[in-house]
Amino acid sequence: MPEPIDLLTTAYGDLSTTLASLTVEEGWQPTGCAGWTPVDLGFHLLGDARRALVALNTPAPGPVDRTAVDYWSAWRPPAPGDDEELWSTRIAASVHGGLIGIARRYAETSAAVLVAAGRVDAGDLVATQGHVLTVADLCSTLVVEAAVHHLDLVAHLTRPGPAPGPLAEVRRVLEGLLGRPLPQGWDDGTAARRGTGREPLTTADRAELGGAAADFPLFG
Repeated sequence: MPEPIDLLTTAYGDLSTTLASLTVEEGWQPTGCAGWTPVDLGFHLLGDARRALVALNTPAPGPVDRTAVDYWSAWRPPAPGDDEELWSTRIAASVHGGLIGIARRYAETSAAVLVAAGRVDAGDLVATQGHVLTVADLCSTLVVEAAVHHLDLVAHLTRPGPAPGPLAEVRRVLEGLLGRPLPQGWDDGTAARRGTGREPLTTADRAELGGAAADFPLFG
């Protein structure tokens, strides 16, 4: 299995390339997040990279209270009609130079995250969002966030999606949350979309999952 820092290097590099490739017009197209544009999503991703940079420079005494899997147990999809985060994100994004400015800042910040991650040990403890994780588990959460939002970003655009490694990490985390394997007929992209509620379960999915279908989406 690839190391989390290697997966993060891939996930951040690919996402940075994709953001930089988008035109101004494409910045206002739909994404896999209902109501969100690439501009909105790009600013959200920039915020996540900034949080990562802070976390990697915030050592914690412990004990660990979250792993790469149960970190996601508190993250649920927003309720229908809950547009507060979208509007605050869009307002903030508007003062950051639009898509071009956001893409440039994301490239700079995500590169700095990778440098910071390379300067600490995988077993070191760091703090983020009121929790304590190992660096390895923090990197996993960042990979999952980047890969899922990369899928969102290109949902309606002709751009490549996330690489196999980061998508496999998303599946590993989803299966950890579910406590059992996801349907074998799902490729990792399908697993990411259905596991996070971006794509509905089919009748066949529900039959195969049985009672576990009630646990979907596993996070969002």
